[in-house]
Amino acid sequence: MALRLGDTAPDFTAKTTIGTINLYDYLGDGWGILFSHPADFTPVCTTELGRTAQLSAEFARRNTKALALSVDPVEQHLKWIGDINSTQNVSVSFPIIDDSERTVATLYDMIHPNASATLTVRSLFIIDPARKVRLIITYPASTGRNFTEVLRVLDSLQLTSQYSVATPADWVPGSDVIVAPSLSTEDALKQFPAGVDIVRSWLRYVADPAAQQQT
Repeated sequence: MALRLGDTAPDFTAKTTIGTINLYDYLGDGWGILFSHPADFTPVCTTELGRTAQLSAEFARRNTKALALSVDPVEQHLKWIGDINSTQNVSVSFPIIDDSERTVATLYDMIHPNASATLTVRSLFIIDPARKVRLIITYPASTGRNFTEVLRVLDSLQLTSQYSVATPADWVPGSDVIVAPSLSTEDALKQFPAGVDIVRSWLRYVADPAAQQQT
């Protein structure tokens, strides 16, 4: 059965490029990004893993750990990391799972038979500290991910988990957000003393509360 938003992320123990790890232990009390690749030594995947390594400080700032997966064995991963590091001018330190038996790929429904009977599609899951799946993005094998969007969604999820807000189309951190429909205007005025812009009774904007807290 395919995973859906709000489902508990399946736990697993697997061999990786940094040794055998358990998903829940690896994530600890933080957030996680689990993403798959069709195969090692492929050009698009190389750029994606390189970009993930470049963004390591950004993920750390968000208390988020990355975890990649390919259906190739760990020995191949380790050789591939050398090529990633040299071609992308990075140092890959996050683990890449050896999923040569397709165990994790099956748990997370990463193999779509109409696309490929054996290779994983480009699936990405954001997992919150409660082990719930908060985001699922699936790209075709030919299209690389937009990591600016991954960070943007991660910021939105972390913001909306802390405050009674939602983020509008094209939102970026620091811009106005929408008061959650579950919050009455009266309560919104109390919760957001800087002001509430009431466009309609059901459409109310406030300044980004996380940005307000930083000032």
